[in-house]
Amino acid sequence: MQIRIAENGSQQAHLTRAPYHTALKWVPKDADMRQIDTPMPVFMTQNAFIRMCAHAGSDLDNEVGGWMAGKYCRDSLHGTPFVIIDTVLPAVYTKHGAAHLTFTGDTQVALHNHLEENYPQKDLLGWYHTHPRMGVFFSQWDTWLHQNFFPEPWQVALVIEPHQSIGGLFIRQPDGSLDQRRYFGFYELTNRNQGGIVFWHNLQPASIRNEQSQEVINS
Repeated sequence: MQIRIAENGSQQAHLTRAPYHTALKWVPKDADMRQIDTPMPVFMTQNAFIRMCAHAGSDLDNEVGGWMAGKYCRDSLHGTPFVIIDTVLPAVYTKHGAAHLTFTGDTQVALHNHLEENYPQKDLLGWYHTHPRMGVFFSQWDTWLHQNFFPEPWQVALVIEPHQSIGGLFIRQPDGSLDQRRYFGFYELTNRNQGGIVFWHNLQPASIRNEQSQEVINS
């Protein structure tokens, strides 16, 4: 059973300013990974990050995963798209093992119903899953699943390797292509009186620079 969550281009973006002023930017430590600019800014709340890490650590032998929801936005001043991930929906009824995770029809129906009933104003922004002892990459199956179930250009995927405490986002380029070996960091939305909590060993903090105004906002 296949369920297409949304038709391409059907979702309207929320017009608002990108929250760079309350964010801490995380980038890959690997210099080669940093040579290509992030195709689209992804902001993530600390609560969403903690919830996904907790789910990732709940089974260290088999892949687990779920959906990420929040807001698909367009900057009201510059017109650039971005997403804010603030809601995590762990998947149920999955078929999984040490090297595979399948969202069954029951999984898709349950998650879709939960999203509509409990978070009707939120957008489905993508999905996350783990690669225990395998590293951060996109397999052929991951790519197929992403293209068929998360077809919007702004929908993203997060891969977490819980044993090494590493992770990264896979984001489509403007032409729609997706590099299976190149992952990206994200902007952590921080509380005013609290610093960053991201602990993945393959990411490091970087100065946040608003490219339009060239103003350093955070460091």
